[in-house]
Amino acid sequence: MCLVFVCDEEERVLGSQQAPGACPYCGGRVVATDVETQWRFCFLPFYFKDKRRYTCAVCTRQLARCS
Repeated sequence: MCLVFVCDEEERVLGSQQAPGACPYCGGRVVATDVETQWRFCFLPFYFKDKRRYTCAVCTRQLARCS
């Protein structure tokens, strides 16, 4: 049996750009942000994952999350 505990999770913004379309809630512009997530297991960087998040620039709602 192997137990693994996540001690820390750190997110770093790699970049952002305007995405096509409009917010379905307020009609504002959509911003695509690339984020790198680093999980640390007892202070050892072990796992990296890149994500693209879509948010509204006006109402700041998170619209979708894609891998």
